[in-house]
Amino acid sequence: MKVVKRNTGWFPSIFDDIFTENKLDVPNYENFSIPAVNIKENFANFVIEVAVPGLQREKIAIEVEENLLKISSEVSNEKEETNKTEDNTKFTRKEFNYSKFKRSFTLPDSVNVDEINATYKEGILTITIPKKEEQKEIKRMVEIS
Repeated sequence: MKVVKRNTGWFPSIFDDIFTENKLDVPNYENFSIPAVNIKENFANFVIEVAVPGLQREKIAIEVEENLLKISSEVSNEKEETNKTEDNTKFTRKEFNYSKFKRSFTLPDSVNVDEINATYKEGILTITIPKKEEQKEIKRMVEIS
């Protein structure tokens, strides 16, 4: 099966490459292969959910440096190259590719960096960032002398 580019209408095909309906059709679609993220906040903590299906837990790195949370992954494509030679198959189009990505998030001062934990289940990386307990001001009476 071959992929056929369709020329629709008045504009030459050069404009089809610039104004694509699907952003993954642009030549540098690797820029768009950043995993989607959900960020939730409740009274006790922040929760970051990152959609990284198909990655192994060992290939994901989470670092905290100063007030910056960094999530990254880099997987070599050796497995894909061996599959091409064994099956004699070739990808006509390959859109899901989270083999290499980096995401960074600035953490607010109100979080407890020492108690950050992460879980990976069913392709979703969930990072829980607890908030610091606010110190309550103690009401104190001052004697007048």
